[in-house]
Amino acid sequence: MAEKKATAKKATETKAAAAKKTTTKKTAAPKAAAKSVFTVNAENAGFKAGDVYQALAAAGKALTVKEIAKAAKISEEETLLGLGWLFKEGKLVNDGEKVTLA
Repeated sequence: MAEKKATAKKATETKAAAAKKTTTKKTAAPKAAAKSVFTVNAENAGFKAGDVYQALAAAGKALTVKEIAKAAKISEEETLLGLGWLFKEGKLVNDGEKVTLA
C-alpha cells in the first residue's frame, strides 16, 4: 500500500512539474549594449585629445559632443576625456551646446 502511495505521489509531482514547465514563459533577456572599455591614463587622454582636436580642425566649425565623436570615430566617453584635456589647456571654447577651437 505504501508503495502505491509513493508511486502516486511521484506521478502527481511529475504532472505538476510538467504543468509548470508548459505554463512558464521564458522571455529573452534584453541585449546589453556594447560598452567600450578603455584605460584612462595620461597617454590615452592625450591621444583622445588629439583625435578630438583633429576632428574639430577638419570640421572648421563648432560641433556637439556627439558630432565630434562621430567625426573622430571614438566613443562619446572618449570624446569627453579628450575635451577635458583640451579645455584644461585652453584650446577650446564652449558656446553652450557646441565646442570649437579657441
